[in-house]
Amino acid sequence: MSSATFRIWRGNADGGAFEDYTTEVSEGMVVLDAVHQIQAEKANDLAVRWNCKAGKCGSCSAEVNGNPKLMCMTRLNSLPLDEPVTIEPMQTFPLIRDLVTDVSWNYEVKKRIKQFAPREPDAPDGTWRVEQYDVERVQEFRKCIECFLCQDVCHVLRDHRLHDKFIGPRYFVYTAALEMQSLDTADRTTDLANEHGVGYCNITKCCTKVCPEEIAITDNAIIPLKERVVDQMYDPLTKMLRMFKP
Repeated sequence: MSSATFRIWRGNADGGAFEDYTTEVSEGMVVLDAVHQIQAEKANDLAVRWNCKAGKCGSCSAEVNGNPKLMCMTRLNSLPLDEPVTIEPMQTFPLIRDLVTDVSWNYEVKKRIKQFAPREPDAPDGTWRVEQYDVERVQEFRKCIECFLCQDVCHVLRDHRLHDKFIGPRYFVYTAALEMQSLDTADRTTDLANEHGVGYCNITKCCTKVCPEEIAITDNAIIPLKERVVDQMYDPLTKMLRMFKP
């Protein structure tokens, strides 16, 4: 048994400061364990959001030593405990209190994306037939737990604060799952370019790097969406073919 110091942000939207708490740590502990221990022993009013403690609910997102992480999946033995471990709320969203931020903007963004619009059933029993490849293609995107770490690390939201023009990596993944669904008939290309701001992404892959589900956000979702926008809106041959469509 040893001890470690945790430098935790305390405050609300009006202001605050970091406070240091020293607590005992043991083998196998994660950051969330330490936060709960501090909450129980030294700071009963510390606000922290969590639920499953198994890396599947996405609730305990925070920044640990400046890196967006799930506190329940960040083991203490992966951190340098000879110096204070800094824990602070996600920077991209409005602060409520201590480590809790208001992520409701994300749910409002989701409402702006065109919903799934399936084509007519193609089987006598009123169902559809799809290739296994098409089924597997979108399964990766369904792993998202909406922890919003990718939204937090994205510089377009974090640094440039373009929340009104850019939906962020999580919702490009959501859009890609719809766009690559073989049964879907909706066209989201114009929205991606004009309303959702896919052009603002400069594919630094920082979102991919922080994803706890290891979704290839940039390569498999954002880049294909960018290519789709270019093909349909800026390719001269596609434009010419559109002119001759009945």
